[in-house]
Amino acid sequence: MESIIRKIRTYYPVSDEALEALVCLFKRCVFPAKTIIIHAGKLDRKVYFIEKGITRSYVLHGGTQITTWFSKEGDAACGSWDLYRHKAGFEYVETLEETTAYSISVEQLDKLYRSYMDLANWMRVLQQENFLRLQDIHIQHLNWSAQERYEYLTKECPELFQRVKLGYIASFLGITQQSLSRIRANRRFLT
Repeated sequence: MESIIRKIRTYYPVSDEALEALVCLFKRCVFPAKTIIIHAGKLDRKVYFIEKGITRSYVLHGGTQITTWFSKEGDAACGSWDLYRHKAGFEYVETLEETTAYSISVEQLDKLYRSYMDLANWMRVLQQENFLRLQDIHIQHLNWSAQERYEYLTKECPELFQRVKLGYIASFLGITQQSLSRIRANRRFLT
């Protein structure tokens, strides 16, 4: 639970009282690796706070899985349409290793936001950061070479390369696994 609380407080100084109210509503879940915890087309009104493990979010496009996001210890995983539009979303969230998480319903979170301004502000700041991260990824895909995107990801999230299949990383970078293998081989050759 410490990694979750620490991560929350990196975004906003949430009070002990508000955190206690949040944690009291958590339901512990343990998912085996390769479990889809959020399904596209199915309304899921839960947010999962990851204590241990890693998930990937992906969409299906023409039968191909395209990885859009990774969430690890301290992060939250949810369907964005489920959370904000109260509609079944278009994305899947799958565990990549055994994952321990704490779930809370969107309705419970909304109630907490009305009672604890610091929790509401934390979520606002978290969503601002996620929006900016998505904007950065979009700009990178438009303006950076595959090599530059790979280099950036290795600096920002080096642990992904130890925990996630290269095919998922290639998909996230918007390239084929063969291209990623060439980039990695060239990088080793140059160093």
